[in-house]
Amino acid sequence: MHGRVKVKSTAQQEEEKRKEREKKLKFYVTARDVCFSKRKEGVLDEEGLQLTQQLLSSNPDFSTLWNYRREILTHLETVREEDDVQKIYESELSFVECCLKQNPKSYGSWHQRGWVSARLPRPDWARELSLCDRCLSLDERNFHCWDYRRVVVRMSGVAVDQELRFTDRLIGSNFSNYSSWHYRSTLLPLLHPGPPKPAHEPTHASPQTHAHRVCEEQLLKEYELVQNAFFTDPNDQSAWFYYRWLLGRAEREEMISCVYVGREEERVAVCFSKPVHAESVGLMLFLDGKPQQRVEWRTVHPRLRHSPVWHNLTVHWTEKHTHRDCALYTGRTESWCRDSATDQELFRSELSVEKTSVLQSELQSCNQLQELEPLNKWCLLTIILLMRALDPLGYEKETIAHFQTLKEVDSMRSSYYADLCSKFMIENTILKMEYAEVRVFSISDKKLSTLCHLDQLLLVTHINLSSNELRRLPPQFSMLQCLEVLEADNNSIEDLEGVYQLPKLEDISIKNNNISKMEDLVPLASCPKLRRLDLRGNPITQSADIRSDLADLLPSVTDLLL
Repeated sequence: MHGRVKVKSTAQQEEEKRKEREKKLKFYVTARDVCFSKRKEGVLDEEGLQLTQQLLSSNPDFSTLWNYRREILTHLETVREEDDVQKIYESELSFVECCLKQNPKSYGSWHQRGWVSARLPRPDWARELSLCDRCLSLDERNFHCWDYRRVVVRMSGVAVDQELRFTDRLIGSNFSNYSSWHYRSTLLPLLHPGPPKPAHEPTHASPQTHAHRVCEEQLLKEYELVQNAFFTDPNDQSAWFYYRWLLGRAEREEMISCVYVGREEERVAVCFSKPVHAESVGLMLFLDGKPQQRVEWRTVHPRLRHSPVWHNLTVHWTEKHTHRDCALYTGRTESWCRDSATDQELFRSELSVEKTSVLQSELQSCNQLQELEPLNKWCLLTIILLMRALDPLGYEKETIAHFQTLKEVDSMRSSYYADLCSKFMIENTILKMEYAEVRVFSISDKKLSTLCHLDQLLLVTHINLSSNELRRLPPQFSMLQCLEVLEADNNSIEDLEGVYQLPKLEDISIKNNNISKMEDLVPLASCPKLRRLDLRGNPITQSADIRSDLADLLPSVTDLLL
Protein backbone atom coordinates (compact mmCIF):
# COMPACT_ATOMS: atom_id res chain seq x y z
CA MET A 1 0.00 0.00 0.00
CA HIS A 2 1.27 3.48 -0.86
CA GLY A 3 2.29 5.74 2.05
CA ARG A 4 3.00 2.87 4.47
CA VAL A 5 6.47 1.96 5.77
CA LYS A 6 7.47 -1.56 4.89
CA VAL A 7 7.83 -3.57 8.09
CA LYS A 8 10.80 -5.95 8.04
CA SER A 9 10.27 -9.51 9.11
CA THR A 10 11.82 -10.81 12.28
CA ALA A 11 14.20 -12.94 10.24
CA GLN A 12 15.39 -9.90 8.28
CA GLN A 13 15.94 -7.91 11.47
CA GLU A 14 17.93 -10.70 13.11
CA GLU A 15 20.09 -11.09 10.00
CA GLU A 16 20.90 -7.37 9.91
CA LYS A 17 21.75 -7.41 13.63
CA ARG A 18 24.00 -10.41 13.07
CA LYS A 19 25.87 -8.65 10.26
CA GLU A 20 26.23 -5.52 12.40
CA ARG A 21 27.67 -7.57 15.28
CA GLU A 22 30.10 -9.32 12.95
CA LYS A 23 31.23 -5.95 11.57
CA LYS A 24 31.85 -4.57 15.09
CA LEU A 25 33.60 -7.75 16.17
CA LYS A 26 35.87 -7.71 13.15
CA PHE A 27 36.91 -4.11 13.88
CA TYR A 28 37.38 -4.93 17.57
CA VAL A 29 39.60 -7.94 16.89
CA THR A 30 41.64 -6.07 14.29
CA ALA A 31 42.19 -3.08 16.58
CA ARG A 32 43.05 -5.37 19.49
CA ASP A 33 45.65 -7.24 17.44
CA VAL A 34 47.18 -3.93 16.33
CA CYS A 35 47.46 -2.81 19.96
CA PHE A 36 49.07 -6.10 20.99
CA SER A 37 51.53 -5.85 18.11
CA LYS A 38 52.45 -2.22 18.86
CA ARG A 39 52.95 -3.00 22.56
CA LYS A 40 55.13 -6.00 21.75
CA GLU A 41 57.29 -3.82 19.50
CA GLY A 42 57.50 -1.10 22.17
CA VAL A 43 55.63 1.51 20.11
CA LEU A 44 54.24 4.17 22.49
CA ASP A 45 52.44 6.76 20.33
CA GLU A 46 49.22 8.70 19.90
CA GLU A 47 47.74 6.04 17.65
CA GLY A 48 48.00 3.56 20.51
CA LEU A 49 46.02 5.95 22.71
CA GLN A 50 43.33 6.34 20.04
CA LEU A 51 42.99 2.62 19.42
CA THR A 52 42.83 1.69 23.11
CA GLN A 53 40.27 4.46 23.66
CA GLN A 54 38.02 3.03 20.94
CA LEU A 55 38.28 -0.47 22.37
CA LEU A 56 37.91 0.51 26.04
CA SER A 57 34.88 2.65 25.24
CA SER A 58 33.00 -0.53 24.34
CA ASN A 59 34.73 -2.81 26.90
CA PRO A 60 36.22 -0.90 29.87
CA ASP A 61 37.23 -4.12 31.65
CA PHE A 62 40.12 -5.01 29.32
CA SER A 63 43.03 -4.81 31.80
CA THR A 64 45.80 -5.36 29.21
CA LEU A 65 44.65 -2.32 27.24
CA TRP A 66 44.63 -0.15 30.36
CA ASN A 67 48.19 -1.34 31.08
CA TYR A 68 49.30 -0.41 27.55
CA ARG A 69 47.58 2.93 27.89
CA ARG A 70 49.47 3.69 31.12
CA GLU A 71 52.76 2.79 29.42
CA ILE A 72 52.01 5.32 26.66
CA LEU A 73 51.02 8.04 29.14
CA THR A 74 54.13 7.42 31.23
CA HIS A 75 56.26 7.80 28.10
CA LEU A 76 54.50 11.04 27.13
CA GLU A 77 55.35 12.48 30.55
CA THR A 78 59.03 12.32 29.62
CA VAL A 79 58.71 14.08 26.25
CA ARG A 80 56.05 16.75 26.91
CA GLU A 81 55.98 19.96 28.94
CA GLU A 82 54.12 20.04 32.26
CA ASP A 83 51.17 22.03 30.82
CA ASP A 84 50.80 19.52 28.01
CA VAL A 85 50.92 16.64 30.49
CA GLN A 86 48.22 18.39 32.53
CA LYS A 87 45.97 18.59 29.46
CA ILE A 88 46.66 14.96 28.50
CA TYR A 89 45.75 13.71 31.94
CA GLU A 90 42.65 15.93 32.17
CA SER A 91 41.53 14.46 28.86
CA GLU A 92 42.20 10.99 30.26
CA LEU A 93 40.00 11.74 33.28
CA SER A 94 37.17 12.76 30.95
CA PHE A 95 37.60 9.54 29.00
CA VAL A 96 37.59 7.43 32.17
CA GLU A 97 34.42 9.19 33.27
CA CYS A 98 32.74 8.09 30.03
CA CYS A 99 33.84 4.51 30.74
CA LEU A 100 32.36 4.74 34.22
CA LYS A 101 29.05 5.90 32.78
CA GLN A 102 28.98 2.68 30.76
CA ASN A 103 30.04 0.50 33.71
CA PRO A 104 30.09 2.26 37.11
CA LYS A 105 31.72 -0.80 38.71
CA SER A 106 34.57 -1.29 36.25
CA TYR A 107 37.69 -2.30 38.17
CA GLY A 108 39.97 -1.12 35.36
CA SER A 109 38.33 2.29 35.04
CA TRP A 110 38.47 3.09 38.75
CA HIS A 111 42.08 1.92 38.95
CA GLN A 112 42.98 4.10 35.98
CA ARG A 113 41.31 7.12 37.56
CA GLY A 114 43.25 6.68 40.77
CA TRP A 115 46.49 6.24 38.82
CA VAL A 116 45.89 9.39 36.74
CA SER A 117 44.87 11.51 39.75
CA ALA A 118 48.06 10.54 41.57
CA ARG A 119 50.23 11.64 38.59
CA LEU A 120 48.34 14.78 37.63
CA PRO A 121 50.62 17.81 38.05
CA ARG A 122 47.77 19.95 39.39
CA PRO A 123 44.95 17.64 40.56
CA ASP A 124 41.45 18.99 41.06
CA TRP A 125 40.33 17.08 44.14
CA ALA A 126 37.06 19.00 44.40
CA ARG A 127 36.12 17.65 40.98
CA GLU A 128 36.94 14.12 42.12
CA LEU A 129 34.82 14.47 45.26
CA SER A 130 31.97 15.78 43.12
CA LEU A 131 32.29 12.77 40.83
CA CYS A 132 32.12 10.44 43.84
CA ASP A 133 29.01 12.23 45.08
CA ARG A 134 27.30 11.76 41.72
CA CYS A 135 28.22 8.09 41.51
CA LEU A 136 27.07 7.39 45.06
CA SER A 137 23.79 9.18 44.41
CA LEU A 138 23.16 6.61 41.65
CA ASP A 139 24.41 3.61 43.65
CA GLU A 140 25.10 4.22 47.32
CA ARG A 141 26.80 0.81 47.71
CA ASN A 142 29.30 1.13 44.85
CA PHE A 143 32.34 -0.07 46.80
CA HIS A 144 34.70 0.94 43.96
CA CYS A 145 33.57 4.53 44.41
CA TRP A 146 33.82 4.33 48.19
CA ASP A 147 37.39 3.07 47.91
CA TYR A 148 38.28 5.85 45.50
CA ARG A 149 36.63 8.45 47.69
CA ARG A 150 38.81 7.40 50.63
CA VAL A 151 41.88 7.86 48.43
CA VAL A 152 40.71 11.32 47.35
CA VAL A 153 39.97 12.33 50.96
CA ARG A 154 43.41 11.19 52.07
CA MET A 155 45.25 12.88 49.20
CA SER A 156 43.33 16.16 49.46
CA GLY A 157 43.32 16.42 53.25
CA VAL A 158 39.56 16.68 53.68
CA ALA A 159 38.69 17.24 57.35
CA VAL A 160 37.30 14.25 59.26
CA ASP A 161 34.32 16.25 60.56
CA GLN A 162 33.41 17.16 56.97
CA GLU A 163 33.34 13.48 56.02
CA LEU A 164 31.27 12.67 59.11
CA ARG A 165 28.70 15.26 57.98
CA PHE A 166 28.76 13.55 54.58
CA THR A 167 27.73 10.26 56.21
CA ASP A 168 25.04 12.14 58.19
CA ARG A 169 23.53 13.27 54.91
CA LEU A 170 23.57 9.83 53.29
CA ILE A 171 22.25 8.00 56.36
CA GLY A 172 19.58 10.65 56.84
CA SER A 173 18.29 10.01 53.34
CA ASN A 174 18.48 6.21 53.65
CA PHE A 175 18.96 4.26 56.89
CA SER A 176 19.81 1.18 54.81
CA ASN A 177 23.06 2.68 53.49
CA TYR A 178 25.44 0.07 54.94
CA SER A 179 28.51 1.64 53.32
CA SER A 180 27.83 4.95 55.07
CA TRP A 181 27.44 3.25 58.44
CA HIS A 182 30.72 1.42 57.90
CA TYR A 183 32.53 4.61 56.80
CA ARG A 184 31.16 6.33 59.89
CA SER A 185 32.68 3.63 62.09
CA THR A 186 36.15 4.47 60.70
CA LEU A 187 35.70 8.22 61.28
CA LEU A 188 34.31 8.35 64.82
CA PRO A 189 37.45 7.02 66.59
CA LEU A 190 39.48 9.68 64.78
CA LEU A 191 37.18 12.56 65.60
CA HIS A 192 35.98 11.44 69.05
CA PRO A 193 38.62 9.07 70.44
CA GLY A 194 37.96 7.34 73.72
CA PRO A 195 40.19 7.51 76.79
CA PRO A 196 43.53 5.62 76.80
CA LYS A 197 43.69 2.10 78.18
CA PRO A 198 43.44 2.11 81.99
CA ALA A 199 46.44 0.80 83.90
CA HIS A 200 44.34 -1.97 85.50
CA GLU A 201 42.99 -3.32 82.20
CA PRO A 202 44.20 -6.81 81.25
CA THR A 203 47.46 -6.63 79.36
CA HIS A 204 46.39 -9.28 76.90
CA ALA A 205 43.36 -7.37 75.59
CA SER A 206 43.62 -6.77 71.88
CA PRO A 207 45.25 -3.44 70.96
CA GLN A 208 42.62 -2.96 68.25
CA THR A 209 39.99 -2.82 70.97
CA HIS A 210 41.49 0.39 72.30
CA ALA A 211 42.36 1.86 68.89
CA HIS A 212 38.65 1.89 67.93
CA ARG A 213 37.17 3.25 71.13
CA VAL A 214 34.85 6.26 71.00
CA CYS A 215 34.29 8.71 73.85
CA GLU A 216 31.19 8.00 75.92
CA GLU A 217 29.48 11.33 75.16
CA GLN A 218 29.59 10.66 71.42
CA LEU A 219 28.57 7.03 71.95
CA LEU A 220 25.33 8.13 73.59
CA LYS A 221 24.56 10.32 70.56
CA GLU A 222 25.31 7.45 68.21
CA TYR A 223 23.05 5.12 70.22
CA GLU A 224 20.20 7.56 69.69
CA LEU A 225 20.91 7.81 65.94
CA VAL A 226 21.10 4.08 65.37
CA GLN A 227 18.06 3.36 67.56
CA ASN A 228 16.04 5.74 65.41
CA ALA A 229 17.18 3.67 62.44
CA PHE A 230 16.27 0.21 63.70
CA PHE A 231 13.06 1.35 65.36
CA THR A 232 12.09 2.85 61.98
CA ASP A 233 12.95 -0.32 60.03
CA PRO A 234 13.66 -3.21 62.43
CA ASN A 235 14.30 -5.65 59.58
CA ASP A 236 17.12 -3.70 57.95
CA GLN A 237 20.48 -5.21 58.87
CA SER A 238 22.69 -2.15 58.23
CA ALA A 239 21.83 -0.30 61.43
CA TRP A 240 22.04 -3.50 63.48
CA PHE A 241 25.59 -4.20 62.34
CA TYR A 242 26.60 -0.65 63.19
CA TYR A 243 24.91 -1.00 66.57
CA ARG A 244 26.97 -4.12 67.25
CA TRP A 245 30.11 -2.15 66.47
CA LEU A 246 29.09 0.73 68.75
CA LEU A 247 28.64 -1.64 71.65
CA GLY A 248 32.26 -2.64 71.22
CA ARG A 249 32.52 -5.78 69.16
CA ALA A 250 35.97 -7.27 69.89
CA GLU A 251 37.14 -10.82 70.11
CA ARG A 252 39.74 -11.65 72.70
CA GLU A 253 43.31 -11.97 71.53
CA GLU A 254 44.52 -15.53 71.78
CA MET A 255 47.28 -15.93 74.35
CA ILE A 256 49.08 -18.93 75.80
CA SER A 257 47.26 -19.20 79.12
CA CYS A 258 48.12 -22.83 79.90
CA VAL A 259 51.00 -25.19 79.03
CA TYR A 260 50.98 -28.89 79.87
CA VAL A 261 54.10 -31.08 79.79
CA GLY A 262 53.75 -34.85 79.97
CA ARG A 263 56.26 -37.69 79.67
CA GLU A 264 55.65 -41.26 78.51
CA GLU A 265 58.94 -43.22 78.40
CA GLU A 266 61.06 -41.46 75.70
CA ARG A 267 58.18 -39.31 74.47
CA VAL A 268 57.60 -35.77 75.75
CA ALA A 269 54.33 -34.01 74.93
CA VAL A 270 54.04 -30.23 75.24
CA CYS A 271 50.49 -28.85 74.97
CA PHE A 272 49.76 -25.15 74.48
CA SER A 273 46.37 -23.49 74.97
CA LYS A 274 46.52 -22.10 71.43
CA PRO A 275 47.92 -23.44 68.14
CA VAL A 276 51.62 -22.61 67.74
CA HIS A 277 54.55 -23.55 65.56
CA ALA A 278 57.56 -24.89 67.45
CA GLU A 279 59.91 -22.41 65.79
CA SER A 280 57.63 -19.41 66.26
CA VAL A 281 57.71 -19.77 70.06
CA GLY A 282 61.33 -20.90 70.21
CA LEU A 283 60.38 -24.22 71.82
CA MET A 284 63.39 -25.84 73.53
CA LEU A 285 63.92 -28.91 75.71
CA PHE A 286 66.40 -28.81 78.62
CA LEU A 287 67.70 -31.88 80.48
CA ASP A 288 69.47 -31.13 83.76
CA GLY A 289 69.76 -27.51 82.66
CA LYS A 290 71.43 -28.34 79.34
CA PRO A 291 69.64 -27.51 76.04
CA GLN A 292 68.98 -30.50 73.78
CA GLN A 293 69.84 -29.61 70.19
CA ARG A 294 68.79 -32.82 68.44
CA VAL A 295 65.08 -32.75 69.27
CA GLU A 296 62.44 -33.49 66.64
CA TRP A 297 59.14 -31.78 67.37
CA ARG A 298 56.09 -33.22 65.59
CA THR A 299 52.43 -32.22 65.63
CA VAL A 300 50.19 -34.61 67.51
CA HIS A 301 47.79 -34.87 64.55
CA PRO A 302 48.95 -34.97 60.91
CA ARG A 303 46.22 -32.52 59.86
CA LEU A 304 47.31 -29.84 62.34
CA ARG A 305 50.06 -27.76 60.76
CA HIS A 306 50.27 -25.36 63.69
CA SER A 307 49.54 -27.56 66.65
CA PRO A 308 48.78 -26.92 70.31
CA VAL A 309 50.63 -30.18 71.09
CA TRP A 310 54.24 -31.13 70.27
CA HIS A 311 56.02 -34.43 70.85
CA ASN A 312 59.41 -35.21 71.00
CA LEU A 313 63.27 -31.34 81.46
CA THR A 314 62.45 -28.11 81.45
CA VAL A 315 60.56 -26.77 78.44
CA HIS A 316 61.31 -23.19 77.37
CA TRP A 317 59.26 -21.02 75.02
CA THR A 318 58.90 -17.33 74.14
CA GLU A 319 55.75 -15.25 73.73
CA LYS A 320 55.71 -11.52 72.95
CA HIS A 321 59.41 -11.21 73.87
CA THR A 322 58.81 -12.85 77.27
CA HIS A 323 60.75 -16.04 78.09
CA ARG A 324 58.81 -18.67 80.01
CA ASP A 325 59.41 -22.23 81.15
CA CYS A 326 57.70 -25.26 82.67
CA ALA A 327 59.70 -27.84 84.63
CA LEU A 328 59.05 -31.58 84.88
CA TYR A 329 60.89 -32.80 87.93
CA THR A 330 62.38 -36.25 88.45
CA GLY A 331 59.81 -38.90 89.29
CA ARG A 332 56.86 -36.95 87.84
CA THR A 333 55.13 -37.76 84.56
CA GLU A 334 53.28 -34.49 84.10
CA SER A 335 53.40 -30.81 84.98
CA TRP A 336 51.66 -27.64 83.89
CA CYS A 337 51.87 -23.86 84.07
CA ARG A 338 48.67 -21.90 84.09
CA ASP A 339 47.75 -18.22 84.31
CA SER A 340 44.81 -17.30 86.51
CA ALA A 341 42.03 -15.70 84.48
CA THR A 342 38.61 -14.18 85.05
CA ASP A 343 35.59 -15.06 82.95
CA GLN A 344 36.00 -11.83 80.97
CA GLU A 345 39.62 -12.70 80.18
CA LEU A 346 38.71 -16.27 79.18
CA PHE A 347 35.86 -15.35 76.86
CA ARG A 348 35.61 -11.78 75.75
CA SER A 349 32.10 -11.56 74.43
CA GLU A 350 31.59 -10.41 70.86
CA LEU A 351 30.31 -7.29 72.60
CA SER A 352 33.12 -5.93 74.73
CA VAL A 353 32.19 -5.17 78.34
CA GLU A 354 31.69 -1.39 78.51
CA LYS A 355 30.04 0.35 81.42
CA THR A 356 27.39 -1.99 82.82
CA SER A 357 24.81 0.77 83.14
CA VAL A 358 25.11 1.65 79.45
CA LEU A 359 24.82 -1.98 78.34
CA GLN A 360 21.86 -2.53 80.66
CA SER A 361 20.14 0.52 79.19
CA GLU A 362 20.70 -0.79 75.67
CA LEU A 363 19.33 -4.19 76.66
CA GLN A 364 16.17 -2.52 77.95
CA SER A 365 15.76 -0.64 74.66
CA CYS A 366 16.14 -3.85 72.66
CA ASN A 367 13.68 -5.65 74.92
CA GLN A 368 11.15 -2.88 74.28
CA LEU A 369 11.60 -3.28 70.54
CA GLN A 370 11.35 -7.06 70.88
CA GLU A 371 7.94 -6.64 72.53
CA LEU A 372 6.83 -4.75 69.42
CA GLU A 373 8.66 -7.05 66.98
CA PRO A 374 8.79 -10.45 68.74
CA LEU A 375 10.03 -12.28 65.62
CA ASN A 376 12.75 -9.84 64.57
CA LYS A 377 15.95 -11.87 64.23
CA TRP A 378 18.34 -8.90 64.44
CA CYS A 379 16.80 -7.74 67.68
CA LEU A 380 16.89 -11.24 69.18
CA LEU A 381 20.53 -11.80 68.25
CA THR A 382 21.55 -8.41 69.66
CA ILE A 383 19.72 -9.17 72.92
CA ILE A 384 21.65 -12.44 73.18
CA LEU A 385 24.99 -10.70 72.69
CA LEU A 386 24.12 -8.01 75.22
CA MET A 387 23.21 -10.70 77.73
CA ARG A 388 26.54 -12.42 77.06
CA ALA A 389 28.36 -9.17 77.76
CA LEU A 390 26.47 -8.46 80.97
CA ASP A 391 26.13 -11.86 82.68
CA PRO A 392 26.59 -15.02 80.57
CA LEU A 393 25.68 -17.42 83.39
CA GLY A 394 22.83 -15.38 84.81
CA TYR A 395 21.10 -15.05 81.42
CA GLU A 396 21.71 -18.66 80.30
CA LYS A 397 18.05 -19.75 80.25
CA GLU A 398 16.90 -16.62 78.41
CA THR A 399 19.74 -17.06 75.90
CA ILE A 400 18.73 -20.65 75.08
CA ALA A 401 15.08 -19.58 74.66
CA HIS A 402 16.02 -16.76 72.28
CA PHE A 403 18.19 -19.12 70.22
CA GLN A 404 15.24 -21.48 69.86
CA THR A 405 13.09 -18.60 68.59
CA LEU A 406 15.84 -17.58 66.16
CA LYS A 407 15.97 -21.08 64.68
CA GLU A 408 12.22 -20.93 64.09
CA VAL A 409 12.00 -17.44 62.57
CA ASP A 410 15.20 -17.73 60.51
CA SER A 411 15.27 -21.42 59.62
CA MET A 412 17.74 -20.93 56.75
CA ARG A 413 20.41 -20.05 59.32
CA SER A 414 19.37 -22.53 61.98
CA SER A 415 22.73 -24.32 61.75
CA TYR A 416 24.57 -21.05 62.40
CA TYR A 417 22.43 -20.37 65.46
CA ALA A 418 22.95 -23.94 66.67
CA ASP A 419 26.74 -23.58 66.41
CA LEU A 420 26.70 -20.17 68.12
CA CYS A 421 24.50 -21.50 70.92
CA SER A 422 26.86 -24.48 71.29
CA LYS A 423 29.79 -22.10 71.59
CA PHE A 424 28.09 -20.13 74.36
CA MET A 425 27.02 -23.27 76.24
CA ILE A 426 30.58 -24.62 76.14
CA GLU A 427 31.88 -21.29 77.44
CA ASN A 428 29.42 -21.36 80.33
CA THR A 429 30.36 -24.93 81.21
CA ILE A 430 34.06 -24.04 81.20
CA LEU A 431 33.37 -21.07 83.48
CA LYS A 432 31.51 -23.31 85.94
CA MET A 433 34.37 -25.80 85.78
CA GLU A 434 36.89 -23.02 86.43
CA TYR A 435 35.04 -21.84 89.51
CA ALA A 436 34.80 -25.42 90.84
CA GLU A 437 38.48 -26.11 89.98
CA VAL A 438 37.80 -29.63 88.70
CA ARG A 439 39.24 -31.61 85.78
CA VAL A 440 35.91 -33.07 84.66
CA PHE A 441 34.05 -31.47 81.75
CA SER A 442 30.40 -32.54 81.50
CA ILE A 443 28.03 -30.98 78.98
CA SER A 444 25.43 -33.62 78.15
CA ASP A 445 21.94 -33.05 76.71
CA LYS A 446 22.61 -29.46 75.54
CA LYS A 447 21.94 -29.99 71.79
CA LEU A 448 25.57 -29.24 70.96
CA SER A 449 26.21 -29.21 67.21
CA THR A 450 29.91 -28.37 67.33
CA LEU A 451 32.91 -28.40 69.67
CA CYS A 452 35.07 -25.34 70.34
CA HIS A 453 37.38 -23.90 73.01
CA LEU A 454 39.18 -27.23 73.32
CA ASP A 455 42.27 -25.15 74.12
CA GLN A 456 40.72 -24.46 77.53
CA LEU A 457 40.45 -28.19 78.34
CA LEU A 458 44.11 -29.21 78.28
CA LEU A 459 44.03 -30.55 81.85
CA VAL A 460 40.67 -32.33 81.67
CA THR A 461 40.74 -36.07 82.46
CA HIS A 462 37.06 -36.93 81.96
CA ILE A 463 34.71 -35.57 79.25
CA ASN A 464 31.00 -36.30 78.96
CA LEU A 465 29.44 -35.17 75.65
CA SER A 466 26.48 -37.56 75.68
CA SER A 467 22.99 -36.83 74.26
CA ASN A 468 23.93 -33.99 71.95
CA GLU A 469 23.89 -33.51 68.16
CA LEU A 470 27.59 -33.91 67.40
CA ARG A 471 28.61 -35.46 64.09
CA ARG A 472 32.37 -35.59 64.54
CA LEU A 473 35.26 -35.20 66.95
CA PRO A 474 37.59 -32.78 65.11
CA PRO A 475 41.42 -32.98 64.86
CA GLN A 476 41.71 -30.35 67.63
CA PHE A 477 40.37 -32.98 70.04
CA SER A 478 43.82 -34.58 69.94
CA MET A 479 45.23 -31.77 72.11
CA LEU A 480 43.54 -33.32 75.17
CA GLN A 481 46.64 -35.20 76.28
CA CYS A 482 45.37 -35.68 79.85
CA LEU A 483 42.09 -37.30 78.80
CA GLU A 484 41.39 -40.70 80.41
CA VAL A 485 37.63 -41.19 79.93
CA LEU A 486 35.49 -40.12 76.95
CA GLU A 487 31.70 -40.43 77.01
CA ALA A 488 29.87 -39.45 73.83
CA ASP A 489 26.79 -41.66 73.75
CA ASN A 490 23.59 -40.77 71.87
CA ASN A 491 25.02 -38.38 69.28
CA SER A 492 25.34 -38.71 65.48
CA ILE A 493 29.12 -39.16 65.46
CA GLU A 494 30.48 -40.77 62.33
CA ASP A 495 34.06 -39.49 62.50
CA LEU A 496 36.57 -40.12 65.31
CA GLU A 497 39.44 -38.32 63.58
CA GLY A 498 40.34 -36.28 66.67
CA VAL A 499 40.73 -39.30 69.00
CA TYR A 500 44.36 -39.61 67.97
CA GLN A 501 47.53 -40.17 70.01
CA LEU A 502 45.87 -39.60 73.37
CA PRO A 503 48.42 -41.37 75.62
CA LYS A 504 46.23 -41.64 78.76
CA LEU A 505 42.89 -42.50 77.19
CA GLU A 506 41.58 -45.76 78.72
CA ASP A 507 37.81 -45.75 78.37
CA ILE A 508 35.61 -44.74 75.39
CA SER A 509 31.83 -45.00 75.32
CA ILE A 510 30.21 -44.03 72.01
CA LYS A 511 26.94 -45.93 72.14
CA ASN A 512 24.14 -45.10 69.67
CA ASN A 513 26.13 -43.11 67.11
CA ASN A 514 26.72 -43.53 63.36
CA ILE A 515 30.07 -45.37 63.28
CA SER A 516 29.66 -47.57 60.21
CA LYS A 517 33.13 -48.45 58.86
CA MET A 518 36.28 -49.95 60.31
CA GLU A 519 38.18 -46.97 58.91
CA ASP A 520 36.27 -44.73 61.34
CA LEU A 521 37.95 -46.53 64.25
CA VAL A 522 41.52 -46.49 62.93
CA PRO A 523 42.53 -43.35 64.94
CA LEU A 524 41.88 -45.30 68.15
CA ALA A 525 44.85 -47.56 67.36
CA SER A 526 47.15 -44.64 68.25
CA CYS A 527 45.89 -44.62 71.87
CA PRO A 528 48.18 -47.17 73.63
CA LYS A 529 46.31 -47.41 76.96
CA LEU A 530 42.81 -47.92 75.57
CA ARG A 531 41.21 -50.77 77.55
CA ARG A 532 37.45 -50.34 77.26
CA LEU A 533 35.39 -49.54 74.14
CA ASP A 534 31.57 -49.45 74.03
CA LEU A 535 30.18 -49.46 70.47
CA ARG A 536 26.66 -50.69 71.16
CA GLY A 537 23.99 -49.21 68.91
CA ASN A 538 26.35 -48.29 66.02
CA PRO A 539 25.82 -49.62 62.45
CA ILE A 540 29.30 -51.18 62.47
CA THR A 541 28.22 -53.74 65.06
CA GLN A 542 26.09 -55.47 62.41
CA SER A 543 29.24 -56.73 60.68
CA ALA A 544 29.83 -60.48 61.14
CA ASP A 545 33.59 -60.13 61.60
CA ILE A 546 33.54 -57.00 63.73
CA ARG A 547 34.89 -58.61 66.90
CA SER A 548 37.88 -60.28 65.24
CA ASP A 549 38.63 -57.17 63.15
CA LEU A 550 38.64 -54.99 66.26
CA ALA A 551 40.88 -57.47 68.07
CA ASP A 552 43.45 -57.05 65.30
CA LEU A 553 43.08 -53.27 65.17
CA LEU A 554 42.94 -52.61 68.92
CA PRO A 555 44.87 -55.36 70.74
CA SER A 556 45.04 -53.32 73.96
CA VAL A 557 41.22 -53.34 74.38
CA THR A 558 40.15 -56.02 76.89
CA ASP A 559 36.56 -54.88 77.47
CA LEU A 560 34.72 -54.60 74.12
CA LEU A 561 30.95 -54.01 74.14
CA LEU A 562 29.11 -54.52 70.83
